[in-house]
Amino acid sequence: MAKQTTILKEISIEGIGLHTGNKSIIIFKPAPNAGYGIKFIRTDFPGNPVIEALWSNTTAGSAVRGTVIEKNGIKIHTIEHIMSACFALGIDNLVIELNNNEPPILDGSAKIFAETLLKGGLKEFDVVREYYILKEPVYFESEKTKISAYPSDKLEIDCTIGFDHPFLRFQQMTLKDLNKNFYLTDIAPAKTFCFDYEIEALQKKGLALGGSMDNAIVVALDGIHNTEPLRYKDEFVRHKILDLIGDIYLAGKPIKAKIIVDKPGHNNNINFIKEFLKKAVIEEDKTVEAMMDGSTKKSDSVEIEKILGLEEILNYIPHRYPFLMIDKVKINTAYPLKAVGYKCVSSNENFFQGHFPGASIMPGVLIIEAMAQTSCVMFLSRPELRGCLAYFMSIDRAKFRGPVKPGDMLELKVEVLKDGGRRGKMKGEAYVDGKLTTEAEFMFIIVDRNRKY
Repeated sequence: MAKQTTILKEISIEGIGLHTGNKSIIIFKPAPNAGYGIKFIRTDFPGNPVIEALWSNTTAGSAVRGTVIEKNGIKIHTIEHIMSACFALGIDNLVIELNNNEPPILDGSAKIFAETLLKGGLKEFDVVREYYILKEPVYFESEKTKISAYPSDKLEIDCTIGFDHPFLRFQQMTLKDLNKNFYLTDIAPAKTFCFDYEIEALQKKGLALGGSMDNAIVVALDGIHNTEPLRYKDEFVRHKILDLIGDIYLAGKPIKAKIIVDKPGHNNNINFIKEFLKKAVIEEDKTVEAMMDGSTKKSDSVEIEKILGLEEILNYIPHRYPFLMIDKVKINTAYPLKAVGYKCVSSNENFFQGHFPGASIMPGVLIIEAMAQTSCVMFLSRPELRGCLAYFMSIDRAKFRGPVKPGDMLELKVEVLKDGGRRGKMKGEAYVDGKLTTEAEFMFIIVDRNRKY
């Protein structure tokens, strides 16, 4: 089991803040004990007041261009890059001393923070790490932002951004598993950015006073103003993922979930976390429970729920790209005649090329196909049916109640109405953000794969 950590030795950085322009020195120190959490300490105030890095300490409405925490009228601006590095490096407990109201922006990314924390080394406590996990989906929507979260055994992020701007209309990236090495090479170095027409307005609001071409990418109508080239072609969406990781760590513990997000921003990231925690439960880490003989340690309770990922799905059904329409299936052994499938609808789906250009909508027949594939996994994962094929026999009562578009997460609920062993009737319902989009009933027959007709 993974244990809670802190850093091994004290280490510091200095520089100017992005928004305040104030010079500051930040000192990272080992936490005294497990369960301490991540706490910022303002050493420039009498009594060295402490502000816990928690969503409940964020300042309502102020996280427009950075995440701000506040307690008893004392603020700390732009903490998301530090929090992002802590999450990715697995740092659960940390003392962060700061002699001003904003950490240094450094190069505008989380790269230097992550490298500095690694130089401090990591120390384990003899206490198991805890995570927030989900048993059911969470949906959040505000203005142009949509965020959905689904049960997963790791942190996955599918992020899409887009602006009414000729140079940055669309970028999308999927992070399959947040791990330290990938974060250090592919996420942490992504720099913050803004549009050139925003700078004057931001400065009038007292923001971006420490911004420069050295610590931010400035986007023009036809490119970037910076002489230094982009670090990645899709650097903008990578930085949005970096920020999101930092903001969700304000939950107070690391998170395991599949998060689908369209047009994220600091305020909405934090409001999403509030909704997430209403349904989240705390679970101790169980990643290293293998016994010396290679078997897995089992609890006294019976496992009633399992989530099948893509590799397991491919073991059960014959569908392959471009006709594999599900990414994950949840099966509960307490309800053997029900299952839930999940499909991340990407803008890269091949059917969007012709359905329809400029107004992308997932074809209804493919939504029904996704329901059927979920049903196939439920049945063909039974030991006695391994290696078989399932065929449609009929489709009835199909209704399409709303469009499914790029960036949506389809939740596919299927239930057996009649179970005849190798013949049956199913009911399927497809949801996006908790709203029913498609429903149908269909009959199937299961045959041996090698049967000849």
